[in-house]
Amino acid sequence: MADDGGLSKFQKRMAAVPVAARAAVQPALVKGAEEIAAIQRGLAPRDEGDLIDSIQVTGPGQRTPPYSQPGGAMVVPENMAAITVGSTDVRYPHLQEYGTTNHPAQPFFWPGFRLGRKRALNRIKRAVGKAIREAK
Repeated sequence: MADDGGLSKFQKRMAAVPVAARAAVQPALVKGAEEIAAIQRGLAPRDEGDLIDSIQVTGPGQRTPPYSQPGGAMVVPENMAAITVGSTDVRYPHLQEYGTTNHPAQPFFWPGFRLGRKRALNRIKRAVGKAIREAK
């Protein structure tokens, strides 16, 4: 006969895995986003510092700043962190990133994202893996 105690223990653990993974991933998401934002701030052109100061990380369930790019004001979904640039005072990040006919492009947002993405993804994978191993 099958051991019913072992099956119920297994089922309880499998039910705990998604809850544990969700709880563990949110801090990893925000920390990874903060690291990417720091890279972007380092790459952003320094004039008066307004552009650098407008780079923000928004965690799950929070609202991004108005006029921020990409996306504008929105509520960040669960299991997501958003990095935005721009505000009501700084509405020119896209012009800085892509340039204009009179101003050469000075990309900082997407190069910073590409530089920090792998490390952030690895952090998230480690957090989820640890949560799964430790789920009870």
